[in-house]
Amino acid sequence: MMIKNIKLKNWINKKLLVLLVIILTLIGTGFNSLLQSQSKTGTTIGQFLLIEPSARYTGMGNAGVASHDELQAAYYNPGAIGRMQGYGVQFTHNIWLAGITYDYVVALAQMGSAGNLLVNVTALNSGEMDVRTVEQPLGTGEKYSVSNIALGIGYGRQITDRFSMGFQISYVQETIWHSSLSTMAISVGTMYNLTPNGIRLGASICNFGLPAGYSGRDLRIIYDNDPDKYGDNSSLPGEIYTEKYPLPVLFRVGLSWPIRLNENNQFQLAVNAFHPNDNTESLSFGGEWLIFKSFALRAGYQNLFLKDSEVGLTLGAGLNLNLQGTNFRFDYGWADHGRLENTQRFTLGFMF
Repeated sequence: MMIKNIKLKNWINKKLLVLLVIILTLIGTGFNSLLQSQSKTGTTIGQFLLIEPSARYTGMGNAGVASHDELQAAYYNPGAIGRMQGYGVQFTHNIWLAGITYDYVVALAQMGSAGNLLVNVTALNSGEMDVRTVEQPLGTGEKYSVSNIALGIGYGRQITDRFSMGFQISYVQETIWHSSLSTMAISVGTMYNLTPNGIRLGASICNFGLPAGYSGRDLRIIYDNDPDKYGDNSSLPGEIYTEKYPLPVLFRVGLSWPIRLNENNQFQLAVNAFHPNDNTESLSFGGEWLIFKSFALRAGYQNLFLKDSEVGLTLGAGLNLNLQGTNFRFDYGWADHGRLENTQRFTLGFMF
């Protein structure tokens, strides 16, 4: 009876692997069709959705689609949600480019055999800037700011001991002074262990949603239908119409390979391929060296082969401690941005 159960289990795993390959093929085919109907760089809204939150995976070249070791892995692949255990929260503060601040918080609740529930909040703010016009290039005395926010709720479940799936639905809003846009997006992902406790395959498609355009009082104008004609109404109220643009859809696929050298030294290698709808394809890779299960050193390279790329080398470190049944971790990630200098991420998390 035991032999029959093992054979049945192996048969199910093989069938799920075939199903995963079919799903990835269909996603890739549909994604290619989507790309053919859209233009490329500079034609998508919601660019803040592409800022990776995790300091840990930033240090590994942001190659996180096949990992599930922390809550923020769900950003890269919602399929990781089903593999997480317990309850926890993680927070990231990101010192982004040009003084822009970026914050990300995520929380997980385990629901037993029913799966796992995850919620997250993403917030980006430019800070106050001077309002400048052609007539007053030094400033009008007014201030404005840009703020973006995304609220997400996700669900994931481990289908077998090797295969998991998950999805996330997000509400996205962008605001520039008194004008804004909002839309909905969905992200889906899968993860499969090719070998027991070994190489993992992950794939996800993120930010697939409805196009949106700006509206608000900043787009209201006073319109003169015929400036050369006198005696008519030269102060007609009007409004500028903005086109609707799509979200930055991103397809990720990659491998993660944990290597256990001995009880005190473990490595994890990762490689990811990216296929966006608003840029060229690229490849990211990185690694982590975990010492005494507590201290980690990381390095990687992101978006190799990306046209006109300003990113590259990434470095990071982390501390992971278990204190009276609570797992505490702190991670730091540094990423080179070429002429734009660099960005730094700090992540703090608790699991219990």
